[in-house]
Amino acid sequence: MTNAEKTIEVVKGDITEMDTDAIVNAANNHLWMGAGVAGAIKRKGGKIIEQEAVKQGPIEIGEAVVTTAGSLKAKYVIHAAGMGTDFKTDEHKIRKCTRNSLKRAEECGLKSIAFPAIGTGVGRFPVHKAAEIMIDETRAFLQNAKSVERVVFVLFDDNSYKAFQDELQRQTG
Repeated sequence: MTNAEKTIEVVKGDITEMDTDAIVNAANNHLWMGAGVAGAIKRKGGKIIEQEAVKQGPIEIGEAVVTTAGSLKAKYVIHAAGMGTDFKTDEHKIRKCTRNSLKRAEECGLKSIAFPAIGTGVGRFPVHKAAEIMIDETRAFLQNAKSVERVVFVLFDDNSYKAFQDELQRQTG
């Protein structure tokens, strides 16, 4: 597959409705699923997702683990630990968990993955900076990806959608 056939998309919507092979949960390193994206995933996909995740935790901040997706359209949930239980994050943590989420997708032979804006909710990280980091990391990863060919950033609100859309346009011309 050539890099020209690999795509990065930005859509406004609900990540729990995505029919990609995997969706990413913006997680803490203990993998408890409380509020925000995690809470929405657990409510819609079922408690089994959290139960499978917690069995694999705690994990290092920046790491990612894979579980089934319960009753979601996606086949898997990749839990990206962008913060600890203190709910604090930074550029390094967001970059690392984005990369590791993509690695887990590749290890599972997945073709498509959907990300939320990691760290921008309870982590209070600036959304425009998260967009820059996550899109940059994704573009670098796709250069050598064997199976992953489609990465979708799914943003729930107008401000986040615009930040990711603007950043994708900036990075890709």
